[in-house]
Amino acid sequence: MHLTQHPELLDKLAASYALGTLRGGARRRFETLAREQAPVRAAALIWQARIGSVAELQAPALPAPAVWTRIDNLVRAEKEQQTMQAARAPSTATVGWLRSLLLWRGAAAAGVAATVVAVVVGLHQQDQLGRQIAALSGQLQTAPQIEYVAVLADGSATASMLVTFDPKNKKLLLQRVGGYQEASDKSLQLWALPPSGGPRSLGVLGSDKLLRLTAGEGDVHEVPTLAISLEPKGGVPSAGGPTGPVLFKGALIQKML
Repeated sequence: MHLTQHPELLDKLAASYALGTLRGGARRRFETLAREQAPVRAAALIWQARIGSVAELQAPALPAPAVWTRIDNLVRAEKEQQTMQAARAPSTATVGWLRSLLLWRGAAAAGVAATVVAVVVGLHQQDQLGRQIAALSGQLQTAPQIEYVAVLADGSATASMLVTFDPKNKKLLLQRVGGYQEASDKSLQLWALPPSGGPRSLGVLGSDKLLRLTAGEGDVHEVPTLAISLEPKGGVPSAGGPTGPVLFKGALIQKML
């Protein structure tokens, strides 16, 4: 099946694969298609990057200060009640019975306190979850408008770099998805390989796992292929083209999703 002919289905399958809800035979078939078709592989990598970045932005949910204040008040009130009941004891004969009663009431009060805390914390977590969902919705609405994508692979067809282009913000986003790391005295340089004319440099890459370069749509429009070469530290001038070996290469696809 050519998923590229069904962009909406491809997007849903890629999202389910990244979330882990695509299982069994369906997951294995999707992985097979991803190995065979670059657009399917690119869609899966994009959704994995989206979900990974969203998870990193979430702050841990902590109970509100009012919860701890209420617990402290309950504990203090129970201690005062125990003291007053002990002072009113009519005789030593009833001390044991009162102690048993106080212990029972203490256990009951502790259960009530635990229930109150669980309810309060649960409501607080629900409120936190609602705010997180609203924040995530806002993030998705303001997410970059990715229109171009490329998976650059080495000579063994192993994916090493995911490249996306956002024309709205004029940004090329490169994410290292392989284990390659250049030496400290070398730099990776990204090149556009147009159908006519020589290679054009799109920028020199740093050593970070996630990299951003500024580019206009004219720099990538109708460019069929992107490549990355290994160059001296700081890169080389665009006019001369790559001087070192081309390590990664891949087709630049204009998304239809």
